[in-house]
This record gives sequence, structure tokens and C-alpha cells, in this order.
Amino acid sequence: MHPIRVLIVDDHTLFAEALSARLGHEPGLVLLPVAADVRRALALIATERPRVVVLDLALGPESGLDLLDRIRADHPGVRAVMLTATGDTHLIVEAVRRGAVGWLSKTESPDLVAQVIRDAAGRGGRLPPDSLGDVLRALLDGMPAPSPAGRTLDELTPREHEVLQCMVDGLSRADIADRLGLSANTVRTHTQNLLAKLGLHSALEAITLAMRAGLRPRERG
Repeated sequence: MHPIRVLIVDDHTLFAEALSARLGHEPGLVLLPVAADVRRALALIATERPRVVVLDLALGPESGLDLLDRIRADHPGVRAVMLTATGDTHLIVEAVRRGAVGWLSKTESPDLVAQVIRDAAGRGGRLPPDSLGDVLRALLDGMPAPSPAGRTLDELTPREHEVLQCMVDGLSRADIADRLGLSANTVRTHTQNLLAKLGLHSALEAITLAMRAGLRPRERG
């Protein structure tokens, strides 16, 4: 696999540099110089071409949401993960609508941050499990139905259906692998295959389509 180039954008320099140093020891991750504001972040995105940008919501007088708009408009291949102190559902929904594929609290472990970065570099992502239901309901209420060129869930294999149901349940790739007795790489392959069959670009789109088709989160045992 190609190394994943990662840019951290945070105006709390000590936190950002400490996280960058820690993630720099993770196999397969290449950390770029930290950016403290939107202007510097955009310059580094243009020149250093990160695959994943990890950004705070508050960037001094600016908003990470505005940076999401610029990333989506000018660098659509870049995947954005929010790493911030708040867990406000309305802000999570707004970030997802603007293109974020993940939302993490700054209290999460560096190991989880690294895993979400790896997932985001593919076609995965992560939303807070305790907010997932509210976020999905808000997105379903406010977004038009996906239009996957007439494709339906009937095109999926039984195993792909199982993986999709686990995604709707709010499970991470590692949790899906554990529940289904598969390797993480196999789950990644099934996820990529089901997205391709449905004509979608992200796990969140797949979950939204699945819920519109009637799938609902199952009770956790």
C-alpha cells in the first residue's frame, strides 16, 4: 500500500505537534508539517497533496467548516476528518454535509485516530457511535435520496449485505471484522465492492441509502 500523507490543521500548536509526532510512528502514515490556520492549510494541501486532512473545528478566528468547503471545491480527492473538543450533533451534521468523512473527539486515543485516518484514506470513515442515530436521522431528513443509477441493495451478495448492516449498526471496520469473523482487509474489500455496485463514494452514502431502503440499526448485545 502507498503511504498515507496526513496533514493536521489545528491552532493549538503543542497539541497538534504532539499528535503529529505520535502518529509519525504509525506504519504507513507520513505526517506533513502542521498547519495552524486555513491559509497555511490550503497552501500545504496544494503543494504537499495529503490524502487525509485532520482538522479542528475552531481555527482561531476561522472555522474548520469553511476549510471543508474549500477542500471539497478545490481538492475533492482529499479526505477530511474532524478532530475537535465538541460533540454537538448539529455541528457533526453540518460537517458531514460539507464533506467530512469522520468526527473524533480530542480525548480519543492516538491509536483510534490512526485507524480512522487509514479508514478515511480508503472509502471509510467514522462518526461518534452515541451520535450516529441522530446524525443519520438529520441527514435523512435534510438530504435528497441518493441516485445510484437505478442500482439497489438486491445487487449485493449476502456477505455484502451483512457488512452493510454492520455499517448501519455503527460498527467500525475492526468491529465488523470481529462480528463477522473476517480480516480487516476482507471487510475493506467487501466495503469497496458494495460501494462500487451501488454507485456510491462513501460509507455514509451507503448507510443513508440502506436506511432509505429500510435497514435500521440493530440492538447491541
